[in-house]
Amino acid sequence: MNINTLDDALRQFEIVEANLVKLEKLWNQILELIPSGIVFGTNEEHEDLCRRYKNVLNELPSINGWKPTSLPANLNDIAQSRLDAIEIDEIAAKISVEDWIESPGRELKEYRFLLTQKRRQLVRDAVFSVIREIDNILKSLSPQTNDEERFNDSVANNPMWKILKVKTDELNVLIGDSIKRPKCWYDMQRHLHFGLICDLWSIKQSDWPDIKNFINTAIYAEDEPIPVQVKDLDDIVSTKPSGRVTTKLAWEKITAEDFERLIYCLISSEASYENPEWLLKTTAPDRGRDLSAYRVNVDNLSGVTRKRVIFQCKHWLSKSINLSDIAMVKEEIKLWEPPRIDVLVIATSGRFTSDAVAYIEKNNQSDTALMIEMWPESHLERLIAMRPYLIAEFGLR
Repeated sequence: MNINTLDDALRQFEIVEANLVKLEKLWNQILELIPSGIVFGTNEEHEDLCRRYKNVLNELPSINGWKPTSLPANLNDIAQSRLDAIEIDEIAAKISVEDWIESPGRELKEYRFLLTQKRRQLVRDAVFSVIREIDNILKSLSPQTNDEERFNDSVANNPMWKILKVKTDELNVLIGDSIKRPKCWYDMQRHLHFGLICDLWSIKQSDWPDIKNFINTAIYAEDEPIPVQVKDLDDIVSTKPSGRVTTKLAWEKITAEDFERLIYCLISSEASYENPEWLLKTTAPDRGRDLSAYRVNVDNLSGVTRKRVIFQCKHWLSKSINLSDIAMVKEEIKLWEPPRIDVLVIATSGRFTSDAVAYIEKNNQSDTALMIEMWPESHLERLIAMRPYLIAEFGLR
């Protein structure tokens, strides 16, 4: 079998999904025909369903070397097993019989879980690629949304609008049923249908940021396990290991996009940050912006204040951020559309030169509205040391 493209792979996943749906439907029909008590005798409908179930089950491929193997039990076998359990007169025996009867259904649930997990892994890179394309399309359309008097004008004939609809459909196919659609997904579909400038404004300001954040979180399946090399942690403790502890992180093990995701995870996990989102492609000429969030400050006297924070992520291993880098980012940010940026955070896996540090300190002591914060390698290592789960998640040791 030749699976040469992502589209070919998705077709195979769709076939497996279709067969799984058939099995789930057959199993529900079989369950309805299983008596609740001890009833001997045959049922032609039940037997026919069992044969069809076995036929479809044979077409399911393995996932990680495993697939469902349990078949629906014969009605007479069910009745005899229940009778034997009653004669034994032990609760455990009765429970064991019912578990045996329901084992095909449990295996189908396990298989669906694994299928969803594998599908997310298959489409992950393609999903992020389409997300970046949609970001760029919305950026190209954004100047039209600044004139409120034209909000009821149509953009449906704009070539970029048509591409936006195509890319949204592509994203819909990619995520399939591996991610449940949030409400904002259907809001965006409605706005794409009407195609007015006010719809574009809603997509840009509300629908798309919410969808993107939802997918960014869901597609990584944060509940997926990281392989562990030990079966019992007591085995480690009992050896009484000693020696120095490494504090430096292995930044070379991650990519520029991984570095952005690491910063995203940092700010997403903190209650003091709201609405974190990715803005543009990692390698795009992005006017100094990679991530955005609102920093929340709660004061019992003055109330709650929010500042808009832009994070520029520079995964630099052999180069320090210098004065010209800072000045360029600061000037480029002035060109960005509202709302106003209050804080610029420059996060790097490297360092800052002395003239860059001096420039930032001078900027922060002036009357400028934009504050600049430095998150160098040493600062990030302190933050991540307090969150060891991130070290394991990104393989930084």
